[in-house]
Amino acid sequence: MNHLRQQHSSARVRPFTQRPGNAALPLALRSRAESVEPTAHDPHARDGKLARLEAALMIADEPLPARKLADVAGLADAAEAQALVARLRALNDADGSAFQVEEIAGGYQLLTRTQYHTWLARLKRTGHELRLTPATLETLAVVAYKQPIMRAEVEKVRGVACGEVVRQLMEKGLVRVAGRHDSLGRPQVYGTTKKFLQAFGLNSLKDLPEVESLRLGERSV
Repeated sequence: MNHLRQQHSSARVRPFTQRPGNAALPLALRSRAESVEPTAHDPHARDGKLARLEAALMIADEPLPARKLADVAGLADAAEAQALVARLRALNDADGSAFQVEEIAGGYQLLTRTQYHTWLARLKRTGHELRLTPATLETLAVVAYKQPIMRAEVEKVRGVACGEVVRQLMEKGLVRVAGRHDSLGRPQVYGTTKKFLQAFGLNSLKDLPEVESLRLGERSV
């Protein structure tokens, strides 16, 4: 018995402040440990900065401007964010990735490539897809190409009353009141929104397809 007591007293007891060797680090400590920049030996590997940028793009619900992306990913400035975006694009192309970085609505967004849309559409059927009737699309096109434009001018182009259609487009977040006209009564003028650019994959209104003419008094097709 005395022998067992001596053996127990001589055994090294782990201090309560010391973690067991096989214990996982808490999330806070794990985050600190993982913040150290890894050394990438694989030419397709992501270093710390690029990995953070890719993660930010992955979880973003909307396009991130370069300055915002730099802030979120802990980068020096917008120029570094743009350089890393270009690098990520090249890596995704080299990897044959299903994802690509697109410049949309004044920012960057990580999107699936168009060739996978058919399969992904089967998975994501939420009922909230953007559906536009021909009349709604026609009205939206007039606003997009002629903005800022009064409702009376939209109706002159289309040849029909457009009040209800404009209201529906505003409810969908595609059209907004862009100000007031200087004419008598100062009627409202309308323009498209950032959501419009996102929905149609445009970075700016300059990316709209060119048309020969969309003059007032002509019916759009």
